[in-house]
Amino acid sequence: MTEHAASPAPPRRTLTLGRIEPGSEEERKLRDLWETPPGWRGWLSTVDHKRIGLRYLVTAFAFLIAGGIEALIMRVQLARPDAHVLSPEQYNQLFTMHGVTMIFLYALPVLSGFSNYLWPLILGARDMAFPRLNALSYWIFLFAGFFLYASFPFGEAPNAGWFNYAPLAGLTYNTGPNIDIYALGMVLLGISTTVGSMNFVVTFLRMRAPGMSVDRVPVLVWGTLTASGANLLAVPSVSLAFLLLWLDRRIGTHFFDVVNGGRALLWQHLFWIFAHPWVYAVVLPAMGIVSDALPVFCRRPLVGYLPVALSTVATMVVGFVVWIHHMFATGIPALALSFFGAASMVIAIPSAVATFAWIATIWTGRPVFRVPFLYFAGFVFLFVIGGLSGVLTAAVPLDWQLTDTYFVVAHLHYVLLGINVFPVIGGIYFWFPKFTGRMMSERIGRIGFWILFVGFNVAFFPMHIAGLLGMPRRIYTYAPDMGWNTVNMVTSIGAFVFALGVLIFMVDLAYSLRRGPVAGDNPWDAPTLEWSTASPPPPYNFAVAPRIASRHPLWEERIAGKTRSHLSYGYLLNDGREALGTTVLDGEPDVILKMPEDSYAPFWLGVASLVFFTGLALSVWWLAGLGLLGCTAAIVVWLWPQRELGQRDDNAGPSQAGAAS
Repeated sequence: MTEHAASPAPPRRTLTLGRIEPGSEEERKLRDLWETPPGWRGWLSTVDHKRIGLRYLVTAFAFLIAGGIEALIMRVQLARPDAHVLSPEQYNQLFTMHGVTMIFLYALPVLSGFSNYLWPLILGARDMAFPRLNALSYWIFLFAGFFLYASFPFGEAPNAGWFNYAPLAGLTYNTGPNIDIYALGMVLLGISTTVGSMNFVVTFLRMRAPGMSVDRVPVLVWGTLTASGANLLAVPSVSLAFLLLWLDRRIGTHFFDVVNGGRALLWQHLFWIFAHPWVYAVVLPAMGIVSDALPVFCRRPLVGYLPVALSTVATMVVGFVVWIHHMFATGIPALALSFFGAASMVIAIPSAVATFAWIATIWTGRPVFRVPFLYFAGFVFLFVIGGLSGVLTAAVPLDWQLTDTYFVVAHLHYVLLGINVFPVIGGIYFWFPKFTGRMMSERIGRIGFWILFVGFNVAFFPMHIAGLLGMPRRIYTYAPDMGWNTVNMVTSIGAFVFALGVLIFMVDLAYSLRRGPVAGDNPWDAPTLEWSTASPPPPYNFAVAPRIASRHPLWEERIAGKTRSHLSYGYLLNDGREALGTTVLDGEPDVILKMPEDSYAPFWLGVASLVFFTGLALSVWWLAGLGLLGCTAAIVVWLWPQRELGQRDDNAGPSQAGAAS
């Protein structure tokens, strides 16, 4: 019997310590290895987490503007009774696409933009764990947005609300392609969310700097990690629901078809077991932004780091057992009402822990009232209002009175828009110097904040009153004698004031990109690792792998009286595109990873996926087959073996190295 010769093992190598000076030959070599080529080729093939993060931010803000325009048109319709700006069908489509845009195409992707850009810098890594998977998550997100919005010009946009309840969304009551577009678009978007979440989880587990144990990571990391873990469990639920709905509509199954033995209530269970954890997925990373950035302007570390980190995880854990409070009025048993009502109240406890930590940090610190601080303090105020209205609806008798009224709309906007937009804009003001090397305007920023803050509360607080007055959700007009005229006019005025604040922010952003003052590397005197790099950071992030000894490596001298972390002297990783893998708990060096080069494969896989789903939506099966063939080809190119394998450090643990995806 002939034996095959064994493949030679990858060469072993010992990690060495050293320093790489800026402008040296070694530094230029690193820059050449990691820098994305210029022009359209580099634009389509880049796997640089910083570029992908900025693309997420820009794309999500474009969808925010689209969703805001849709909201303003609806507020014109509702400003006066018996208005006829929109027909009922037009209103239904605007109402649905506004919800889809703000919840799915803006709220989480904009936070993914922050995390994509900042995570490797905060964790002391060269890139995300799976750079090509990172690029794929963006391209599929972008194409899913195009897919959903492509139906608008034909007047066939989704029209059954963002919650898309069956049987209204079934073929009996909705025969056009509207719901098919929504169902398939959400499945496509779910792919993006799932692969992105996988990337965040693995990056946290294996890509932290040496010495960065799990009790030293910033709270932003805990927020995004918790949201990502929840997405891995929750997104398959809603993807399954939309797939089953599409099968009902186009293949002839009867999962939600009551006439043929299906269960319409099954839709609500599958949808809300996803949608309520999703609320926390778009809140917890925003809370992480505040927990990390607010202390910088209070000139002290966050009060209660450990309780805040634990409360972040606890909020999401409890969030998985409260989805039925969206279904209190559906006739479910009294025992379930009691259990889920109690759970919905209990979830206020971990949220309160974070709130009191922020207040204590401000109270015991020396606040510096810069623009980011104003946005973070405004967030705390809105967080309390949104949280209190949520606790009210956790009481079953009160929920029966308030469900499907504008009170719920007010609560939804406080927890999804206010608690998201204010930390996001504050975060952009805070990290804009890191993104661009320039500062944004303090004067314009203050004006924009107060207009946004006043406009938001004028727009959405009166909705509580409208709900208490009995105004139902999802109506496109109302009679003049219902008593809702004043609150609707005030709400519409507030919406336009809020839009003016967003416009001022966008003007400041555009102006500062070109003419903002040069920032320097750490203009805020912040303590975390990303501010130890140049602004904007070099393509390789860190010339050497830094060694971390505390939670605040740039504040060690003022906190402990001495510096223990080593940021410019560390492990050398300059033999090709290399990154350091570390152990899960303690963050000790474990493996040298060969990171992938730039590739067109994620882009073409995204294009092929779009073609496949377009074929399904149009029931053009040959087009779907062509898209599936393209997906297969792109995956083969993607997975084609690389020439270099990972190398294990002789002085590290026993893990076997491998090439990153």
